[in-house]
Amino acid sequence: MIDLNRRPRMGLLLISPERFAVIGEGTARGSYKERKESEAIWMVKETSSIADVTFTGITWNREDVQRSIDAFIAAKVDYVLAIYLSWAEDFAWIRFLRDMPECPILFCHRMRERIELKDTHDDDEFAEYLCCGGLVGSLEASGSIKRFNRKMMVTFMGTWTQVLERAKRFGTAARTRALLRQSTFGLLACMNEVMWSTYVDIYALFRDIGPEMRFLSVAELENMVDAVSREDAIATMKRIASKYEVLPNVDEDKFLASVRASIGMEHMAEKYDLDLLVLNDIDPVLFQHIGLRPGFWPTHPDVKTMVVPEGDIGSGVAFAVLKLLGGGHVNYIEPFHVDLSSGSFDAGHAGPNDYTDPRGKCKISSDVRFAKTKWKYAGAPFAWYVFPEGRKTMLHCSQQTDKFQLVVTQVDATPTEHFLATYSHSHFKPVGKDCTALFSKLLERGVTQHYCITDGDLTGEIEDLAMMLGCEFEEV
Repeated sequence: MIDLNRRPRMGLLLISPERFAVIGEGTARGSYKERKESEAIWMVKETSSIADVTFTGITWNREDVQRSIDAFIAAKVDYVLAIYLSWAEDFAWIRFLRDMPECPILFCHRMRERIELKDTHDDDEFAEYLCCGGLVGSLEASGSIKRFNRKMMVTFMGTWTQVLERAKRFGTAARTRALLRQSTFGLLACMNEVMWSTYVDIYALFRDIGPEMRFLSVAELENMVDAVSREDAIATMKRIASKYEVLPNVDEDKFLASVRASIGMEHMAEKYDLDLLVLNDIDPVLFQHIGLRPGFWPTHPDVKTMVVPEGDIGSGVAFAVLKLLGGGHVNYIEPFHVDLSSGSFDAGHAGPNDYTDPRGKCKISSDVRFAKTKWKYAGAPFAWYVFPEGRKTMLHCSQQTDKFQLVVTQVDATPTEHFLATYSHSHFKPVGKDCTALFSKLLERGVTQHYCITDGDLTGEIEDLAMMLGCEFEEV
C-alpha cells in the first residue's frame, strides 16, 4: 500500500554562472561563489522544512546539471524547485529542460525583501549587484520554458516566504500525483447499473490518474466474511458499542453480522493490498450473498484502505485526492435539497462513511432504508454519523468527456443534530455564494451527485494536481 505519511520529495536546482565565481574575492562579503554557496545552504535548510530535499550543490556547468538529474531520478523526487540565483548562462538550464524525465517543475524567481546597493565601482558592491540579478536570469530562462513547453511546468515569483508557501502547495500536489501512480484500487463488484453518469474509462483512469484496478467478486467477499471468527466479530462489536450510543432499534444479531461483514471487507482489501475500495453497496448480488451492506468501515484505527459506496470510481478518485492532499478524515456526500429559508442545503450519504472523527456525532442505528426488504439481515445497523462542523473543501470527480474533471467548492458544515435516518449527514452553507448560484453552476458544468469533503481549503493544491494529471478543473 502507499505510504500516506511520507513527506514530499523535492529536487532543488539552483543555477549560477561559473564565470562569476571569482568576482569579489577578498572583499568584505567574499566572492560571488562564496555568497551563493552560503545562500544555497540556508535555502536547503528552509526547504527541508517542507520536503525531503535532494541537492547536489549549485549548478555551475553541464556536468553539474547531469549530476542533479541523476540524483533526482535516483531519489524519485516528486517535483523540482528550480531557481536562478542570478543571471546565468542558459546552457545548463536548457539541458535540464531537455534531459530531465517528465515530472512537475516549479520555476521560481525569488525577490529580495530589500536591495541596498551603493556605488558598484566598489568590487564588494559590484559582486553584490551580480548576486541580486535573479530577475534577468529568470526572464532569460522563461524563453526556454516556452520553447520546450514541458507538461507540468509552473512559474512563480515572490519573496522567499512566498516561494516556500508556493513550493509547499505545489509539492503536496506533486506527492499526491506520485502516490496515485503507485496506488491500487479495487472494484467490488461492478459499477452501478442505475447511475450511468458515474461511469469512467478504467484504462484512462490508469493512464491519466494513476491507480491500477483490481476486480473483486461478491463470492470471494462471502468467503472472507465467513472466515471472520465469531470471537473477533463480537470483540469488535463490543468495542464499537462501548464508544457510541446504540439506539433501541438495533438488533444485536444484525449488529454482529454488519460488523463481521465490515471486517471481512477490510480483510479482502488487505489481501489485495488495496489503497481504496469502490463498493457497489446497492448491488442486489451483495444483498443476496451477504444479506446486508457493511456498515462499520473502518472497524479499527489500523485499517488503511479507503472505501467509497455505490460503485462510483470517479468519487473514489476525489476521496483519495482529499485524503492524500489533506491527510485528515474524508466523508462522502450527495446534496439532497436546498432550504431557502436558511440558505443552506442538506447532504450526506448512506453506506460506508468514516465515522471515527471524535468531533462528529455518531450513533449506532438500524438501516431503515432496507429494514422492510427480504434480505437476511434487513435493517442491519450502521454508524449513523453527523459530520463535524467547520469549513470544508467539497470535491467532485467524474469523466463526462475524454478527460477527468475535478470540480471544487468551499462549504461550511453547520451545527446539526441527527435527523436524517439511514444517512450520515449534515447541514451545509456555500461559502461566498448562495445555494442557487452553486448548484446552477454545477448543473451547467455537468457533474454527478457524488462529492467528498474534508477540513480546510485545498483548492490551490487541487488546481495544481489537476494541471499535473491533465484534468479539467473548475472552482465554483
